Amino acid sequence: MSRKVLWAVMVIGILLVVAPFAINLPGKASAGQKMIDNFHGIMQPGAVKQTVDYYNNTFVPLGSVAQGGVQAAAEVQQMTTGLASALHMTPAQVQQFLGSNYPAMAKLLGSFPQLVPIFKNVPPGLDFYKPLVTTMNNNVHNYKEISSLPNFNLFTWFFVVPGALLVILSGLGLALGRRQP
Repeated sequence: MSRKVLWAVMVIGILLVVAPFAINLPGKASAGQKMIDNFHGIMQPGAVKQTVDYYNNTFVPLGSVAQGGVQAAAEVQQMTTGLASALHMTPAQVQQFLGSNYPAMAKLLGSFPQLVPIFKNVPPGLDFYKPLVTTMNNNVHNYKEISSLPNFNLFTWFFVVPGALLVILSGLGLALGRRQP
């Protein structure tokens, strides 16, 4: 084998040894492995299906409730006044009547004004989380594939070990080639 080829093999080997450390592959691979480990439970098919079901069948329908809640909050005072007039009571008596006979409804009506800021965040929150839920759902198979790879912490050694072998073998070839006349 010509010395030029052995020198080229040695340079390739050195690059395989040095490059992973130059690009901080050990740190990046470790972070990648931690991420895969942390997402393991979340990205299982059953967990993703449950996330999609909660989003579509619970949170999306609550969007209209939140929009109605904003409107209802503005009408609570009018409703109390209207009921007071129709029932020949004061607004305070209506509130006491509702509290005594319909405590859950009275509490709900009383909480509407404080809930308006939360209600207003529901539609943009649904829009914000839709891409996340869709991405999770569309990547269950991809996650399964990537999590089946060997531990990412080994990736550095997939370059370093062959690189070191190339350096040793080419170095031996160069050293032995000098000794022969």
